[in-house]
Amino acid sequence: MKKSTINFSVELDQNNIPDKILWDATDKPDPGVSETKSMSVALWDHKHKNTLRIDLWTKDMPVNEMKRFYVDCIGGLAQSALTATGDEYIASEINALCDRLVKHLQNLKE
Repeated sequence: MKKSTINFSVELDQNNIPDKILWDATDKPDPGVSETKSMSVALWDHKHKNTLRIDLWTKDMPVNEMKRFYVDCIGGLAQSALTATGDEYIASEINALCDRLVKHLQNLKE
């Protein structure tokens, strides 16, 4: 059986605010550790029937990029929901929300 590993390392400042987020994965296309400004990981706890989340961002992550990151995450959920469940309605509704959020972000730029 194949085994894949994903590793995260978070460097914190004196106030426990993330300064740097590093990650690596055995199946990552580019070898070696990579840096990111934000991460969002969700895990399903089947025993308690709820979601466990880890959301981290560095203190120098620009707010406009953070907003785009969350819209991208939501859009990715639409595709994941469609792939995992085949529920086109859920995927369509999530995508419609993303479309509205993209328009909102574009209006903020103007």
